[in-house]
Amino acid sequence: MFYNSKYLFLLVIVFAIASCEKAFFEKELSTTDSFENFEYLWKECDEKYSFFEVKNIDWNAVKEEYSAKLHEGMSEDSLFNVLGGMLTELRDDHTNLFSDFNVSSFGVQYLGQDNYDWRIVVDNYITRDYYRSGPFSHNFLDNGEIGYVRFPAFTGTVDNTNLDFVLNRYRDTKGLIIDLRENGGGAVTDVFNILSRLVETETLVNYSRIKNGPAHDDFSEAAPVNVTPYGLRYTKKIAVLIDRGTYSAGSFISLATKALPNVVLIGDTTGGGLGLPNGGQLPNGWRYRFSVTQALTLDKSPDYENGVPPDIPMLFDWSDLTKDEILERAIAELQ
Repeated sequence: MFYNSKYLFLLVIVFAIASCEKAFFEKELSTTDSFENFEYLWKECDEKYSFFEVKNIDWNAVKEEYSAKLHEGMSEDSLFNVLGGMLTELRDDHTNLFSDFNVSSFGVQYLGQDNYDWRIVVDNYITRDYYRSGPFSHNFLDNGEIGYVRFPAFTGTVDNTNLDFVLNRYRDTKGLIIDLRENGGGAVTDVFNILSRLVETETLVNYSRIKNGPAHDDFSEAAPVNVTPYGLRYTKKIAVLIDRGTYSAGSFISLATKALPNVVLIGDTTGGGLGLPNGGQLPNGWRYRFSVTQALTLDKSPDYENGVPPDIPMLFDWSDLTKDEILERAIAELQ
């Protein structure tokens, strides 16, 4: 694995906290009281959520609005709708409430239009004889001068075998397209495995920090995140395709490419998700999670949580289903 040690450290902290909280709740705080569960969840977010200031959220006003919806004897379904609704005010798909009967989510991909259709890509660009190598679907474009690689999810299955095959197959092309549209994220390890094949020297790609106190601006010192080159690499020009459905690990890799001079982002602003999620258990047994870290730009700004912007903005035109305008723009850029 080629992930950065500081990210591993943050992940260890996040999951250790979650395990400790579960044991504490089960032994000490079991109750189904609606008011107590509301107060507990609101306070947990108030002290540990990492993006209140970035998103300009008045969490006290949110408490006032949603606490007014509580009443004695309310059903579990009604309580879930109140608590889940409160969490969606954070506008963060790393923020969820989980019960046996429902899951709350915000749906950041709906903030922008749909900009991707796999069938159009297959029918008009890569043809049906495209290759499948692990999590990658790929083929040549433009008479073999450009490589196209579709990566739909960070499943944790990116390995040396499939990376070596893909990069070797397109080693003589003018440029490479990596399509991350509608990639909702997943394993952070995949981010570093891929990035390690796109750099020639150890490269600082961003900073990270973790929430470490109850005030909204209580954070650890910003720690550098570096990518170390590994194995067979592709250092010609690369176009990475993104949209609002590019989230979490998809935004992490998009943020990192801002530090790589040979990479250009094309499409729509990503959905964000640049905070690692942590969670716990409410007194009534429901589980929750929310972002507790921040990924920062090279000038140590957390603002890309609202979305990593493309270098070349481009949207899909749904009036012509024979063409992918974002992919066409990438081909033109690489030529």
